[in-house]
Amino acid sequence: MKKILLINFLLLSILVGQTSNQSGFAFLKNGFSARNISLSEFGAVNVNDVSALYYNPSYLALNKKNQFSFSHNSLFNDLSSENLGLSFNLFEIPFAVGINTTKISGIELRTKPGDAISKFNANYFYGSISSAFSINEIYFGATIKYLYENIYTDESSGYAFDFGMNYKNIYDNFSVGAVVKNIGSISELRNTKSKLPVDLQLGISYEYTFKNFDLIPIIGVQKFINENKTYFHFANEIVYDKTFALRLGYVSNYDTKNITTGLGVVYKSFNLDYAYIPIKFGLGDNHIITITYNF
Repeated sequence: MKKILLINFLLLSILVGQTSNQSGFAFLKNGFSARNISLSEFGAVNVNDVSALYYNPSYLALNKKNQFSFSHNSLFNDLSSENLGLSFNLFEIPFAVGINTTKISGIELRTKPGDAISKFNANYFYGSISSAFSINEIYFGATIKYLYENIYTDESSGYAFDFGMNYKNIYDNFSVGAVVKNIGSISELRNTKSKLPVDLQLGISYEYTFKNFDLIPIIGVQKFINENKTYFHFANEIVYDKTFALRLGYVSNYDTKNITTGLGVVYKSFNLDYAYIPIKFGLGDNHIITITYNF
């Protein structure tokens, strides 16, 4: 039985993280909001809403709105994720609270070849709180996260920190952002202690306005320190009349994906965003919907 569970665990790590199994809690690699996922799944730079709590907390200092968001992320066939985010100001200091639940359902348990003797779910969770501040025109932010996973009868938990910075309009509408994520520690899962997927990102964006159109190209580089690959992100967002958005991105070096697409619309106090990521090898495509309320 232990061998069967170990095989299942390795498969889960590969499916959730879409990369190698060198790190635990691979669900932390999955995105938070449809907008950023459609922009090549990158958020070190040009995060314009409460999702900064996940991507780069320094952008909370630039988000002057109180916001609540809900995202549903359908990954593959039996893997789903929900994200809640709330941003607000307290004593003129920006804060944000985030919650993620991720579940892989219907995993079959076998002790020998043949029919499964039962099924179980793998459950993952994190809760976070973030804040930000500025020094001159440079913005800094931090996030602390509580992490938990449950696979069959085994559990693991721990904590992690994210640190981000950004410099908006560093030169003629160019902005730069950088973030390091998932610095922390987790307990053993049964007899195995994993490392968190420490994530380094650096990006640059440019904002150009032509009549009623805003064009926002983004270029970024990403490195998980426990992996050999480096990922390059390219994306562009076209916004018409501050209301309708069309998004397209490309990310390199993943085995299962490269193209990202999405749409967005603003109506009164609501933002509705959708992202679609085609996945190779018949694993099932990725659909993400995010609803954000401004209050």
